[in-house]
Amino acid sequence: MQDASIISNYFPHLTDQQKNQFSQLGPLFTDWNSKINLISRKDIENIYVSHVLHSLGIAKVMEFKSGASVLDVGTGGGFPGIPLAILFPETKFHLVDSIGKKITVVKAISEAIGLTNVRAEQIRAEEIKGKYDFVVSRAVARMKEFYGWVDNKIKDDSIHTLDNGILYLKGGELDEEMNELKKRYSIYDLTAYFKEEFFETKKVVYLPIYN
Repeated sequence: MQDASIISNYFPHLTDQQKNQFSQLGPLFTDWNSKINLISRKDIENIYVSHVLHSLGIAKVMEFKSGASVLDVGTGGGFPGIPLAILFPETKFHLVDSIGKKITVVKAISEAIGLTNVRAEQIRAEEIKGKYDFVVSRAVARMKEFYGWVDNKIKDDSIHTLDNGILYLKGGELDEEMNELKKRYSIYDLTAYFKEEFFETKKVVYLPIYN
């Protein structure tokens, strides 16, 4: 298995606590994956690139501020929410998934590494109450469908460099999918931030909610 040092290569200002939390993710997810099939065996071997660093691609686009609130829809075992919550300890993260056993893992891992800024809940996106600065996710649905789930869950007033909206990790050719929405968007290629081959087709899609 890869080790967590690759995270420090790209995020050199981590505290010792953050480095320790990232280092625990590999063993914890490996253990949980043996009980609940969350991640393929190949991906578990590459967890720090394929899951942790991939999740942190969002952090290369947006630095969440203290007191901000972020909703992670379809978090699965906790991606991208858990790595982002480690990186931004003063930001509040609400991680949701409709599958209870996945939320069990999120809660257990968050507790094991001492995350106090994560709330995990088994709930469908459409049922969520409240509003957030940003919604994040990793390719749980086509953007048009996803937008319909969350567009009314984002605050109007923005405190960040980018207007409030959706930050979505996707891969491959996206023009056709994005054009279904007929809204303005921006695409950030993760090859601009990470050199690993895994990121050649990986992107962060930013969709501001005002349009």
